[in-house]
This record gives sequence, structure tokens and C-alpha cells, in this order.
Amino acid sequence: MSDANIKFGNHLSLKPTDKSIRNNLIVGIDATNIRGGGGVTHIIELLSAADPVVHGISKVIIWGGSHTLGKLPQRSWLKKVNPPALNKGLLARSFWQRFLLSSAARAELCDVLFVPGGSFNGTFKPIISMSQNLLPFELSELGRYGLSLMALKLKILRYTQSQSFKCADGMIFLTNYAERAVLNVTGPLTEMTATIPHGISPRFMMEPKLQRPIEEYSDKNPYRLLYVSGIEPYKHQWQLIEAVHFLRKQDIPVRLDLVGPAFPYALMRLNTAIEEFDPDNNWVSYLGAIPYEELHNLYAQADLGVFASSCENMPIILLEKMSSGLPIACSNRGPMSEILGDAGLYFDPENPLEIMQTLRQFINSPELRSEMASHSAARCKQYSWSRCADQTFKFFTKVSLAS
Repeated sequence: MSDANIKFGNHLSLKPTDKSIRNNLIVGIDATNIRGGGGVTHIIELLSAADPVVHGISKVIIWGGSHTLGKLPQRSWLKKVNPPALNKGLLARSFWQRFLLSSAARAELCDVLFVPGGSFNGTFKPIISMSQNLLPFELSELGRYGLSLMALKLKILRYTQSQSFKCADGMIFLTNYAERAVLNVTGPLTEMTATIPHGISPRFMMEPKLQRPIEEYSDKNPYRLLYVSGIEPYKHQWQLIEAVHFLRKQDIPVRLDLVGPAFPYALMRLNTAIEEFDPDNNWVSYLGAIPYEELHNLYAQADLGVFASSCENMPIILLEKMSSGLPIACSNRGPMSEILGDAGLYFDPENPLEIMQTLRQFINSPELRSEMASHSAARCKQYSWSRCADQTFKFFTKVSLAS
């Protein structure tokens, strides 16, 4: 693998070049359609941890909506630009990106334009794109949406992002698994590529909780399972509810807390499962969407982290649980094993009986819980936003100087 494909933790050495050029590079960032969720978190953490000057970058200009820009840090090298169109709907934002962003980047004398949203059909060069949403590229997972507007949207996104990835001058992936999944659809890419995982905020880092025997828990003081993720067809909350139902039938005092925004069809399916298995609302709680700034408080209250998704690019929520010192019961799909390694127990997310058996293996052994919690907390320390920012801006410089 060439040195252009940055591996996490490796140092990239740049060819010597004129210092005046190295110290005056200008990077543009297209945040046209970065409006919530992990995309905003990535931009906030990236720019908060970055030190562009170290990489010969004197200025960073970001174009985005006022809501997104208002969350970004104030830095002497950072210029925030809010064209009115970017506070409007998707059509207005897409028109501005397609026809006006390239000229705006040229006017700012940008040496490279970073497109973290993945899709770009303007004329500016060089472009660095980024894959953050794997759902359009895993057709079996996309098929869970059936004949719906969401399925159509994802298919369109697969086409637009594939074209953007093929035309980009640099490409950033978050995991090796994601790179393989994308290349299965696009075919080989000729541009420079980098595998740069996201980081984890220090506020999630906690000491592993003391693990107690299940006999010390009761219905009044239950053993708390926590699953944080959007309610969507590939997240499998209903299979998890059924698995916990099996545990409850064995008189094991467990409680399940579910957190995350909801896709309408999936929310109906979730409510149906709750009505079937816990009609009196004794042990399942759906808490809805919780602000990102408050999530660490939920992790602190939990006893066991569960992650049952079958499609992820890089599961930040899994990292958060690991960092919080929780033992992790995890889906065996996608890049989850690349992140969690041997620091957790795995299950088939579509098999409630197997989920139950995995959970019970943890519940029956406080020693296993303690061992895995310590192991996962130690493992996630390699993922930091400062390292992510350093590798990302190093890649910006390399692509800019090669173009």
C-alpha cells in the first residue's frame, strides 16, 4: 500500500518543498449539506483539534448554514462563510453548491476543497471527498427500506457519491471495511486515498464501573442495558427487545433503555415490539433523541452497552460506549470487529435468541464484564480527535502539493 493511503497511527512524510508555499496553503471546506448528526460532530471536533499551521496551511474557509457554523470554534485561521442559500432547503443548497461554490473557492484562492458530505458536482479542483455514509453502498442493507422515498434517496446518493469519489483527487475513508464496501460498488479509485478514523471526545472517557453479581440487582434496581442509535430498519432494536424479553422470562432483572432519533416506519415497528413484549412499560424505555452534549451522562448510568447495527461506516457510538468503561455486546456485522476487536462479545443482530445468549454470558459473569470493560476502554484510547485532525490536515497538504 502506497504512503498516500495513510494508515491510522502512521506518520506521513511529505516531500521537501518551498517553505513559502508550504506555509501559505488555503483549504476550503464544503459544509453545504452538513446540518446535523455525525457530520456536524466531525467538523466541530476536527476544527477544534486542528493545528493547520503545522502542515503549512495558513487559512481554512468553511461554507455552511448558520446553524452549523454557529457550533464551530473560533480560530484565528478559520473563516466562516454563510451564503443565504445555505440556510434554505435542499434544492437551494444544492444549486449553490453546484453553480456558486467553485467560484467562491477560487475567489478565496483555495488550494484544495474538502467535501466531507461526499457529493460534489462543481468544477473546482483539486477536491478531497470523504465517505461517511455506508448505507447507499451496502445494497442488502438499503433493501430494508423497500419501495420508499428513503430507498430512492439512498440510491440517488449512491450514484452521486460514486461519481464524486471517482472524480476526486483525494479520498478519505474511516475504516478499512468501509473502503472495501465502497470499492465493491465504484471499482478501483485512481486518486490518493487515506484511512483516517474519527476520534472520541475526552468527556466520554470514564473508569470501568465496578461489576457486581446479577443477584445484587432487582426489578427496583435493575441491571441496565443501553443502546444508543437511530431507530432505523438496520439498527434492529426490535430484535433486541425480544432478546431482553427472553431474559425477563428467566427472572433476570434487566432493563433496556433505547436512545436515538426515529425513522417513521422503524418507530412504528419499535412501538409494536414494545406493545407485544412489554405492554405495561415495565422494562423498556424509548427516550427519543438526546442531545449529543448529554450522552455521556446516560453512559455513566448504564451497566452494559449494546450495539446491534448491521451497517456502519465507523460506529462512533460504539467508540463512546467503549470509552465509557462499559462491557460491550455487539453486532458481528460491518466494521464493528475492526473497532472493538476482542474487547467484546458478538452476536447476529437479526437473531434474538443469539442476542439473548450473548447478553446472558455477560450477565452471568461479573469477572468477564470487568475484563472486557477494561479491555475496551484501553483499546479506544488510540482514537483521538487530535490524531484524526493531524492525519486529515496532513492529507490536505499532500493532495494540494501533488495537484
